[in-house]
This record gives sequence, C-alpha cells and structure tokens, in this order.
Amino acid sequence: MCFICDRIEMIKNGSNPYFVKELDTGYVVIGDNQHFYGYTLFLYKNHSKTELFQLEIPERSKFLEEMSVVAEAVSKAFGAEKMNYELLGNGEAHLHWHLFPRRKGDIENYGNNGAGPVWWYPMEKMYSDSNKPSDKELSKMKNLLLNELEKLI
Repeated sequence: MCFICDRIEMIKNGSNPYFVKELDTGYVVIGDNQHFYGYTLFLYKNHSKTELFQLEIPERSKFLEEMSVVAEAVSKAFGAEKMNYELLGNGEAHLHWHLFPRRKGDIENYGNNGAGPVWWYPMEKMYSDSNKPSDKELSKMKNLLLNELEKLI
C-alpha cells in the first residue's frame, strides 16, 4: 500500500488528525508541514489510476471541479495572495493535489529575488518539524477550511 493509501485508511478509521472533509472524488487534508500556511492536499479516493488523463472524462471533470473548490476554500480560509497547484506523483504514484497558498516573501530570498515556485525553497526548511502545527493550531486550521468548504459546497 502507498503512503497516500495509508493516510486514506487512517481517515476511514478515524485516526488521521489532518482530515478535514470527504468529497465525492477525494479527501481534503491539511498538510503535515505548514511553512506555506494553509498548505492543503486533496487525495483522490482510488489508487487505480496514476495519471489525470487515465480517468474517465466525467470522473476527471468532477475531480478537477472539486479540487478547484478546495483551492478556493483554501485561498479564502488562509488569505492567499495567489494559489499554486501541483499534481506530481513522482514520489507517490497516487493522484493527489498539493494546494499552496502563497504570499509575498514566503520563500524568503530564495528563487528569483524571493519570487518563484515553492520548490525553490529548501526542502529541509519546508519540511522541518518546526513547521508542524500544534494540535490547537491544526484544529483552528481545520475549522477555518471546513467553514469555507461548507460555504462553497
């Protein structure tokens, strides 16, 4: 089983503390690390496909629509100036979106004078344990995001 499938199993058995909401095609979860405050993932429910183009058109359309709604909710909940979207799958071949709320200066002086994609920020800093939300902060983040999702769905 892959890491994302493991996380989905945790959602199903009620033990994933980052879980926010189940939608038709996937699960909304707050990211484990929060250098980019509000970083959220949208995990596709099934592991059977590894590429977006492999989904039947109705399923693909629904997955994209729901991801867009999640991105809007993330933007509103966490005050993003811009949203970044990634559907990579090189590390985990399970469809999942990375949704990064962006703000000016959030990659410090890395990249192009402090501007650029999230992956221009050093991974060891982005995924540092110091960026993990406390239980209290995680609860607050989940409530903020859930409130915005409920307004849009």
